[in-house]
Amino acid sequence: MCPQAAAGWRRTASWTPGAHNVCRLLSRRAHGFYARDAGVAHRKNLGLLRKLICQESTKFKNVWTTHSASPIAYERGRIYLDNYQCCISSIAQEPRILYQKPKCSKSEKIEDALLLECPLGEMLPSPSDYKSSLIVLTVQNWLLRLSADSGEILEKIYLAGSCCKFRYLSWDTPQEVMVVKSAQNKLPAAARQAGIQQSVLFYLAVFQVLPLSFIGMLEINKKIFGNSVTDVAVSNGILIVMYSMGLVRLYNFQAISKQFMEQPFDLGHEFNWNGQVGVVGKYPFGLPCNIKITDTPPLLFEASSLENAFQIGGHPWHYIITPNKKKHKGVFHICSLKDNALAKNGIQDMKCCSLEPDWIYFHPDMSGRIIHVGPNLIKVLKLKEVKNNTDQMEIAEDFMIVANRENSVNDAVTVTASGRVVKKRFNLLDDDPEQETFKIVDYEDELDLLSTVAVTQIGADGRAHLDFHCNEHGILLKSIPLLESWDVTYSHEVYFDKDLILHIEQKPNRRFSCYVYQMVCDTAKDDESSSYEKTERVFCKKGGRIFEYI
Repeated sequence: MCPQAAAGWRRTASWTPGAHNVCRLLSRRAHGFYARDAGVAHRKNLGLLRKLICQESTKFKNVWTTHSASPIAYERGRIYLDNYQCCISSIAQEPRILYQKPKCSKSEKIEDALLLECPLGEMLPSPSDYKSSLIVLTVQNWLLRLSADSGEILEKIYLAGSCCKFRYLSWDTPQEVMVVKSAQNKLPAAARQAGIQQSVLFYLAVFQVLPLSFIGMLEINKKIFGNSVTDVAVSNGILIVMYSMGLVRLYNFQAISKQFMEQPFDLGHEFNWNGQVGVVGKYPFGLPCNIKITDTPPLLFEASSLENAFQIGGHPWHYIITPNKKKHKGVFHICSLKDNALAKNGIQDMKCCSLEPDWIYFHPDMSGRIIHVGPNLIKVLKLKEVKNNTDQMEIAEDFMIVANRENSVNDAVTVTASGRVVKKRFNLLDDDPEQETFKIVDYEDELDLLSTVAVTQIGADGRAHLDFHCNEHGILLKSIPLLESWDVTYSHEVYFDKDLILHIEQKPNRRFSCYVYQMVCDTAKDDESSSYEKTERVFCKKGGRIFEYI
């Protein structure tokens, strides 16, 4: 802005009552500080909810339970049963069936699903686009967009014929760009014996959402990427290719799309492709493979890691790998992405002796911190500049969460009541079920709480509790016992979603159970009957399904 214009603006502001306040208000609103803005009100409400959840008088009550012979899935207040044919609201105190479809055939089986939320601040072509929907992938290569509340089919896209089987859905950019990946192409044994070569390993179809639009389809070919490719993914605009020897290579997916795109196509439009005439996304033609990689694209980065374990995050960018040797399992190296330099204190090793390995990942709160979880210890680490050396980063401990093992059963020497000294011939593992052990660590972004599930199992009876910790300092704010027995040999998932807790358990012979807890502010009457076995159970049948009220 020239000096004259600036002076003119100041004169105008001085003569217009409150003009400078308006400018200041617009600036604050642009940064999300407008007092009456919906986002501010939402943040205040979440702050109040967090205080309410963490206060001592607030309890979580197991309100109902259901069982299923097929896997149970949960997404944003909705529980899906019978391969997504039945949807139950978990928000109400009683199970409310949102929709229940007739039993589908094997050809209509759903392989994978993603919940799609409406983007903010965008004009969408259809009123249905403003409501939550479920993107599902069927066994016959159909991509369907369903209403999350009614199950109604809003859109149908046919992906491809029998040349490949699409099986997996994932986000490249959450709620913006979606990737549909095929299973690895493998020739039948007879074809391999006949000497027929299979060069295409995977197909990837990429879509923009919402509105749902086709970006392109590409193939991962042995001739371009090599014979030892085992898996592939697209995340945050990066094509990730994994190899059998532990090698991980990164390529710029956007640059690949731009360089090797033969022709763009729009869903629902007619096309003439390689002698075929049809409609994009309609049966029997499906989608054209319009991104043909004819030469090895420029390599962004490569690293060798045990079991292809590779993560990127932090500020500035760092990556985490395990040296590619079995003896280094459980050892993690944190290195700079810029120059591969190992950070100071960048080798993290808990030296735990356990059946289940410890795990490490970048904190999902985008703080750049790192969470390292072992059987009895959770470390939250941070990256910071080395003193007197701004070019190097070091790993420092932010805080620790330690399992409650006051009555340790791992003493090498014990003394009996008669005074006899007994020496143990072996030491217990760090994740021995008789000791409290961390099984799940998660982050609730809207309430900014770090949640942990710790389990202790003595004999056939296992007990678990869900703890809420301050995400900034690790202070324990709330502990919630899970009333049902927890068997550590089964598979478990625990979801904490604002005022709701769900525990999904998979037992042998494909028996699944879902336990729903809801927040209640109640008197000590509920505290007196916290035993799952002593609480009266009531059974109710809704929509042909048995629900158990606690």
